Amino acid sequence: MNSYYLTIILKSDLDEKARKELLEPVVKKMGKVEKEEDWGVKDLAYPIKKQAKGYYIHYLFSADPADILPLDKALKIEEDIIRYLLVRV
Repeated sequence: MNSYYLTIILKSDLDEKARKELLEPVVKKMGKVEKEEDWGVKDLAYPIKKQAKGYYIHYLFSADPADILPLDKALKIEEDIIRYLLVRV
């Protein structure tokens, strides 16, 4: 089991219910979530996909390295995720 940081930037115009529905399957693929931080809406340094603001969520979790590839693919496919950063700690 390795530890990972995952920061996700969602479209800022999503309501709370839509965010939960979007993140629920992603969180299930993570393994053991040790810490979750909701940073809220912040300005982006430059427009990404015609968005000037993004909703930031940060996770610290432990997972088997074999489980990371399916998680990465799930994050790439989702249209409401503007950007994400997945780093092994």
